[in-house]
Amino acid sequence: MRLFICIYLLSILMASNKTGKSETAVFGAGCFWCVEAVFQRLDGVLTVIPGYSGGMTEDPTYESVCSGSTGHAEAAKITFDPDIITYTQLLEMFWRSHDPTTLNRQGNDMGTQYRSVIFYLNEEQKQTAELSKSEIGKSNVWAGPIVTEIEQLIQFYPAEDYHHSYYKSNPDQDYCRFVIEPKLEKLFKE
Repeated sequence: MRLFICIYLLSILMASNKTGKSETAVFGAGCFWCVEAVFQRLDGVLTVIPGYSGGMTEDPTYESVCSGSTGHAEAAKITFDPDIITYTQLLEMFWRSHDPTTLNRQGNDMGTQYRSVIFYLNEEQKQTAELSKSEIGKSNVWAGPIVTEIEQLIQFYPAEDYHHSYYKSNPDQDYCRFVIEPKLEKLFKE
C-alpha cells in the first residue's frame, strides 16, 4: 500500500511540476490536519505530507506524539515549485494561518506537539525564517511576542496513512467542520 501511495504521489508531482524544480519546507503550526489543508490550496505547492519532527523518539506514532512525551511536533512537509511560489511566500501563509504568540497551543489543541515551529533544511532557509520572524514581530500584526521556534530539520517522520489529506477525506468530521473549515474560509475568502 505504501509503495502504491509513493508511486501515486510521484506521478502527481511529475504531472503538476512542469519545470522539474522542487524544494521542501517543513512547518509546525498546531494540528497537522489544519496545516495540510491550508498549504494544499496554494498554487505551486506540489505535495503536503503530515508528520512528526523535532523530537527524540524514533518512528513516532500519532498516539505517542499526542501523549506529549516524544518531543515531536505535528508538522507538514511541503514540496513546492519555487518558480511558482517561494519559501518566503510559504512563510507568509505560515504566519497568517495560526497564532504564533501562543506557546504550545493552537486553539483547543494544547501541548508541545502543537507548538509553532519552522524546521529549516539549509542555512538559506534558516536566515529567511529568522528575518521573517523578526519582521512579523515588528509588524504589530500580533499583540504578543512571537514564540515560534526555528530549528534545524533532523528527521521528518510521515504520519500514518489515515492522516494524509484528512480534511479532503473527512469534510463532515466535527474537527474539520468546526476548526479547519472556518480557518480555510477566513484565509481564502474572495
